[in-house]
Amino acid sequence: MAIVSSHALNGVDGTHAGGIIVKFKSLSNERFFFSSIMDSGGRLKEEIRPNLIDINEYCELTFHTQDYWNKKGLFDEKNQILNEIIFRFKMINVNSSYHIPIIISPHSYSVWLSGEHE
Repeated sequence: MAIVSSHALNGVDGTHAGGIIVKFKSLSNERFFFSSIMDSGGRLKEEIRPNLIDINEYCELTFHTQDYWNKKGLFDEKNQILNEIIFRFKMINVNSSYHIPIIISPHSYSVWLSGEHE
């Protein structure tokens, strides 16, 4: 069983960024693995059955951040160009954990893949 997890931090004030909608899908056939919401601690953890994973295809993890920044009063409709963050990667091991931490700000973000996937 593969695990896709994340932890989001608010880069403006250093708090956990909870309540963000996250969607995960295959790029080749548009199959959705899950649609979920990060908990109040900014955490997400979802299991993906091995038979659903193609180790040769890219997947897309999308963090829908616009509503989060709207609730904080920091989304500027006139000047905002970033409303979601997309991270693409392959799940090269169907029994591995893929942890994708993210630090978000209204106009920037940092994201990386954590762990070993041999």
